Amino acid sequence: MFWRLVFRLLRGSRARLTVAILALVSGAAVISGLLNLDFGVEYQLTQQFRTLGANIIIAPKTTESAAESTLTNSALMNEDAVMGQVQRVATANVAFAPFAYVIARVGETQVVAVGTWLDQLQNLNPSWKMNGGWISSRADAGQCLAGRNAARELHLVTGGSLQLQYLTRTSQCKISGILDSGAADDNQVFMSLDSLQTLADLPDKVSVVQLSVSGTPKLIATTASRLSAALPQFQVHPIRKVTEAEGELLGRIRLLIISMIILILALTALCVLATMAALAMERRADVGLMKALGGSITRIVSLFVAEVGLLGAAGGLLGGVLGVGLSYWMGLRVFDTAVTPQWQIFPITIILMTLVAMAGALPLRMLGEVKPAIILRGE
Repeated sequence: MFWRLVFRLLRGSRARLTVAILALVSGAAVISGLLNLDFGVEYQLTQQFRTLGANIIIAPKTTESAAESTLTNSALMNEDAVMGQVQRVATANVAFAPFAYVIARVGETQVVAVGTWLDQLQNLNPSWKMNGGWISSRADAGQCLAGRNAARELHLVTGGSLQLQYLTRTSQCKISGILDSGAADDNQVFMSLDSLQTLADLPDKVSVVQLSVSGTPKLIATTASRLSAALPQFQVHPIRKVTEAEGELLGRIRLLIISMIILILALTALCVLATMAALAMERRADVGLMKALGGSITRIVSLFVAEVGLLGAAGGLLGGVLGVGLSYWMGLRVFDTAVTPQWQIFPITIILMTLVAMAGALPLRMLGEVKPAIILRGE
């Protein structure tokens, strides 16, 4: 009988309840869309920031400037010692590679020659543009890559050959591709680490190790701390301009999303409040009759609370489904990729909309003050 009365109340006030349900569905759609975007924004930002390159550097402690020291070979690290620890600490979401630098010559022109794991360059720097092909073999001594500025100055083309000279030793390789990084890497030539170590007569020596950790700023800091503990003889530090910018941007986006959710909840509650205030005035006669027939105020109010709760749950569920589509569209517009729907937004949205509907139903408390005699007399 209780639920039969609830559904009769819903059918009897379709016009006014339609306004309330529309407000609840609209609010729930925007809120669930923002929540789904908030759950996915961390991953999307992480992916976007990883295109900036390495975010952790391992370098010798004895140098103040890694770039200057590596070019003069004044401080180098043992490759096996450092890479063994890096491989032990690094997880599946970490790309890394060692780098060694020397100033070589091509004819009469000086150029920075970089030895590294060639197959990891694309993983470390996914934003680099390549004219030609990436090198898939880590130790391919016969292939190398040239930065666009170096290629222009040395008149290099894809498929051509390059002979590097360092002191009395020479090394020759084929240009597999011309890369465009938009940074200092455009002035360098990349070759296999073994080839550069042989050219410079620096067996098992590297200048720095670069790592790109896919994750939150907290995960990056945790990885850097673990590496510092594993490699106390070296300097391990995150590139703070990247990690701090990522954390700050993520915090601002989340603050904006939370602010918008609070505002939408408040506006939805106000809309439901106005609707329920008008509905309470219309139902004074029904309440007076129920009281005259012996109905308790607790029983009567529970009918209206159940009615409002059903409206909130239905609005939250329907709005949650619509919000998934909204977050999909927002993800495409903001990140150029779809945001994966998160199942947890549905119970969160339903609970929020139910609470908002309950808050908007406060005017129904006035029905408890209705006097049956006055209502039945038509006053």
